[in-house]
Amino acid sequence: MNAPAPAPLVEACPEFGNPGAEPIPWERTSAVMAEAPLYWVTTVRPDGRPHATPLLGVWVDGTACFCTGREERKALNLSANPHCAMSTGDNALEGGPDVVVEGTGAPVDDPAALDRIASAYEEKYGPAVTAEGGTWFGLPDAVRGSGVLVVRVTPVKAFAFGKAPVFSQTRYTFT
Repeated sequence: MNAPAPAPLVEACPEFGNPGAEPIPWERTSAVMAEAPLYWVTTVRPDGRPHATPLLGVWVDGTACFCTGREERKALNLSANPHCAMSTGDNALEGGPDVVVEGTGAPVDDPAALDRIASAYEEKYGPAVTAEGGTWFGLPDAVRGSGVLVVRVTPVKAFAFGKAPVFSQTRYTFT
């Protein structure tokens, strides 16, 4: 996938915010996803219960991407049910918006896409993934060499939750 995901339909949800709150532009919401240092990935267990875990991730080609082990719970969940969500925010009442991206998770195996994703990890996390002794040292090489499962979450729907001083909810629908 070389082209970014198409721009979504943007809708304010006035019933969930301050009167007159403006929708948050998609450019701002996608920037929050791109810049977030950590994400929560939520998948669905075979018995229907949710499974959530914090992970590093990157925003590449208009989609959220993360890595996991092939036998980890989230990978097993996605192999049975690709529906998932990635969310991020700062758990504060003031500040930038919190964001949830709902979509479908699928393995990435295209070498060019894996290289773009690995490069995004290097650019975003720097020495943590590139320097010997870094917490996640070697991750980009593992991505490029398919040593980890790389999952791309293609957005179906997303939400941005504006916070004080103006609370709002914006819904984005992808076609």
